[in-house]
Amino acid sequence: MAAADRQALLRVEALEKTFRSGGGLFSPPRSVRAVDGISFSIAAGETVGLVGESGCGKTTVGRLVLRLLEPTGGTVAFDGVDLRSLDPARMRAMRRDLQIIFQDPLGALNPRMSVGELIMEPLVIHGVGDAVDRQRRLAELLGLVGLASYHAGRFPHEFSGGQRQRICIARALALNPRFIVCDEAASALDVSIQAQILNLLQDLRNELSLTYLFISHDLGVIRHISDRIMVMYLGQIVESGAKREIFEAPAHPYTVALLRSAPSRRRGKTRFSAIKGELPSPSNPPAGCRFHTRCPIAREVCRTTPPPLAAVSAGNHRAACHFAGEMTL
Repeated sequence: MAAADRQALLRVEALEKTFRSGGGLFSPPRSVRAVDGISFSIAAGETVGLVGESGCGKTTVGRLVLRLLEPTGGTVAFDGVDLRSLDPARMRAMRRDLQIIFQDPLGALNPRMSVGELIMEPLVIHGVGDAVDRQRRLAELLGLVGLASYHAGRFPHEFSGGQRQRICIARALALNPRFIVCDEAASALDVSIQAQILNLLQDLRNELSLTYLFISHDLGVIRHISDRIMVMYLGQIVESGAKREIFEAPAHPYTVALLRSAPSRRRGKTRFSAIKGELPSPSNPPAGCRFHTRCPIAREVCRTTPPPLAAVSAGNHRAACHFAGEMTL
């Protein structure tokens, strides 16, 4: 279901993040605009996938919308509240509604804490319930993610990767959040375990009325879990639309290239076509359309004039391309 069909729970406008690095006695610091003026909204109960190559800024977007990083510019509004306007105390209270599941479950879990302590820690920090209430909530959360009560006394290193990710999911659910950023939440897992985690996330979304921003470089994962998809390239959203529009009628040459580069089974053989060229440096992006240095249909206007993210159909399908739809699968 498109975001326009329901009230937006999260609304992002002109979001920017610039990092500064390097610099010395004889050289100025470099500016890297990791996120460059992107806008989007996510409706309550929706799963929006954010896909693109490594280094395009996907993870930075996820951390910006949760204010784990401070934006350089733009606004992030959750349920009508501008998160950038909140002082630390009010932002801390808001974090009960905003959670994240990280890519590396082992790195996200304190090895010195038991699973029970890890899952109950958010409850302790936010002063939720007494000891009895927390134990009751712990048992409930373990059951929700497919773990047993006896797992509470074990430590992260005693679990498999899939089980550790279930622990991270339980921890993220502890405070009954409404919105969760899933940052490559299944990419570090074996394929069979990956499918189990994705199905678990879908079941939890339906059961608990959750809303997800799902970040991944894996098109198969994005297709499986998303209602709507945003394609990101070098800090900008270059195409967005419903899952069917993106996979069956992509309008931007970069989206087409991504789909062509994904392995597919045809006549018993795995075939794919790699994207040509290297990703330009974010500290010195190309003028005009940022994809023109790798685009097979680029023309002079692409080298000089940045294309707007404009509608390409009667629905909510948008692409930032002067010649949207000209390159097909």
